[in-house]
Amino acid sequence: MSTTPLAHLQVVECATFVAGPSCGMNLAQLGAEVIRVDLPGGGSDHLRWPLAHTGASLYWANLNKGKRSVALDYRTPEGRELLLALCTRPGPGAGILVDNVAGRHRVTHEDLTARRPDAISVHVLGFPDGRPAVDYTVNAAVGIPEMTGPGGPADPVNHVLPAWDLLTGASAALGVVAAVSRREQTGAGSRLDIALADVALSAVGVLGWLSESEQHGDRAPHGNHLYGSFGTDFATADGRRVMVVALTEGQWRALGEVTGTAPVFAALETALDTDLRHESARYEFRETIASILRPWFAARSLDELTDRLNRARVLWGPYRSMGEAAALARADTGSVARPVDQPGIGEMLATANPLRWGDHLTAPVPAPRLGADTEEVLAQELGLAGPEIGRLHDRRVVECGPVGASSA
Repeated sequence: MSTTPLAHLQVVECATFVAGPSCGMNLAQLGAEVIRVDLPGGGSDHLRWPLAHTGASLYWANLNKGKRSVALDYRTPEGRELLLALCTRPGPGAGILVDNVAGRHRVTHEDLTARRPDAISVHVLGFPDGRPAVDYTVNAAVGIPEMTGPGGPADPVNHVLPAWDLLTGASAALGVVAAVSRREQTGAGSRLDIALADVALSAVGVLGWLSESEQHGDRAPHGNHLYGSFGTDFATADGRRVMVVALTEGQWRALGEVTGTAPVFAALETALDTDLRHESARYEFRETIASILRPWFAARSLDELTDRLNRARVLWGPYRSMGEAAALARADTGSVARPVDQPGIGEMLATANPLRWGDHLTAPVPAPRLGADTEEVLAQELGLAGPEIGRLHDRRVVECGPVGASSA
């Protein structure tokens, strides 16, 4: 079974930070040729944290796995002409641009269709009207931090995961695939715009949170309790913590049986005139349930809990540090994470596409150094001769090859 179903696509990516580059990464991991175009010296995310011990950006290296890198100054007339030529190359799988460029230097869909009427453009932006935004400002504006953190009056709590960026990148990649399918069927190109604010609002709407707020008011934060069902964290005898969830009646029954608390909960149901087989009841009495279960977890080590909870098929998971997660992934030969030899960094734990095709999982591919493919792409894709590329390099329209020890 092929794990490179998009090998016929040739995509140009002119984007920085997470949403646009993660779109290109998703496409590249499914086999597409993705040429990332940066300004000479690198874009604003080229040395973004976290950094490797060499000074190279682990962030940049991981978001650009499997791509080709071209460094050209598209702010100049010659550089813009080169970018347009790359974006409108002939071929059934070419003519695709993913970008998040703002301002007068942006290559627009109209610029593309003037040369290739069936061109596909996917433009990532903050708000639909063009106002700037990033994941963390969108997240604040859509209400998530007001629902996060300890219960009671408190300041809003941000989260560190740029979820809206990653979801926007995945949605943009799906948009590319849909636009290619449309072009194959009709011959028509597509202009797609995707805004972080729209993605976030759409997602919370799908979860029912917008309609919930209108009907019941704003939901208050309530710590680590799962909303609407039973789920919370417990301390273990050896100072660890585990998250335990009972969404279904079967999971609730398994939890009561393994902890020996089923008779206690049966008596509680009688006393409170409730039925804890129902999610809503388990949520209503979540603090009481947790207080009954805490001593059982506190009396056992994580190793003992792992064995007993797994055998009972309880829905649970241990709290781990990122370092622990990395160590486990490195030791697991079937993990989506594998070590790669990353130029400018050395050995680096990287992740592959999480789709498993049958029994096969693709291996991650290192990212190129910035500008590593400039000369080859200009020669092979645009037919430029060596002396011409040399002149462009001398005028700093393009940058060829690795650029400094700290480049990813």
